[in-house]
Amino acid sequence: MRDITLTSVADPALTGFDAIIDVRSPSEFAQDHLPGAINLPVLSDEERAQVGTIYKQVSPFDARKLGAALVAANAARHIAGPLAGYPGSWRPLVYCWRGGQRSGGFGVILSQIGWRVCRIAGGYKAWRRLVVGRVQTGGIPAPVIVLDGNTGSAKTAILSRLAARGVQVIDLEGLANHRGSLFGAMPGGQPGQKLFEGRLATELDRLDPARPVVIEAESSRIGALTLPRAVWQAICTAPRIRLSVPVAERAAFTARTYDATADAAAIVNRLRPLHPADRIENWLALADRGDWPALAEGLMRDHYDPRYEKHRARFGDREQAVVTVDRLDDGGLDSAADAVQAALNAWANTG
Repeated sequence: MRDITLTSVADPALTGFDAIIDVRSPSEFAQDHLPGAINLPVLSDEERAQVGTIYKQVSPFDARKLGAALVAANAARHIAGPLAGYPGSWRPLVYCWRGGQRSGGFGVILSQIGWRVCRIAGGYKAWRRLVVGRVQTGGIPAPVIVLDGNTGSAKTAILSRLAARGVQVIDLEGLANHRGSLFGAMPGGQPGQKLFEGRLATELDRLDPARPVVIEAESSRIGALTLPRAVWQAICTAPRIRLSVPVAERAAFTARTYDATADAAAIVNRLRPLHPADRIENWLALADRGDWPALAEGLMRDHYDPRYEKHRARFGDREQAVVTVDRLDDGGLDSAADAVQAALNAWANTG
């Protein structure tokens, strides 16, 4: 079994394997893992706790003896189960918390079968250090331009169209699995902070530094997740292209694309400290009868838009272009993407 040392989050060495296997416990894997990794735990959460208790309360020797027996038993279960159909040419890469006994024991067993196994030196801990270095201090390795626009301006949909045309983009809301507003929750919930940072670091590592990258304007938080310092600073200091879309069109687009939620009343009630009682009651009545376009328009006019304008005033000197969008159907989104791409090219040529 050979150890490989990663030098970047998206190290090319990671692409030469048929599978990346995380042998840590399910709870460790759920918190964060390498992109594309599968979880074949050699110790369950309960077994890991049991071994740790014996290590502290009895002796390291007894803990290692029990751990070895459990690793062997779980390895046998994986070999007879999910790994049963792989041929002798199969090449797995394995890792555990810090490249120690769990990945070492599993890797030796797989090697004895005849598979060409490699292990990540330093394990997950080494990869996590690379992630933190990239997102917290490393910055964005390409020129950044921010796609701005009030709530409901279809920024994410336009980003998707730009990406399909070969423009470099990073979809922060996609990585965070959240649309970034009170009603922005998405099925499946958000990843943990560490998992989000790992996804983001991988995207950053894959950027071509010679080409600009378009990122949607965000606050410092997307749902429950916090944007890492270097990324947030890059957004704050980058030039901007702003979408200008009529509020009624934004409201209609939001009503079409956001799932109507049974929690609308609870979400509106959270805004009571910020708005007059009669406005809150009007919004609650709209939610009660399911009038999502009217509710969306009311929230945009009186809650989101004033806050966006106040926030945007801090970045007025960075605005490079304003793209007027009259409609947000498929044709309008295509035209908006055309105009944003033209503004992006004009900015790149003057830079």
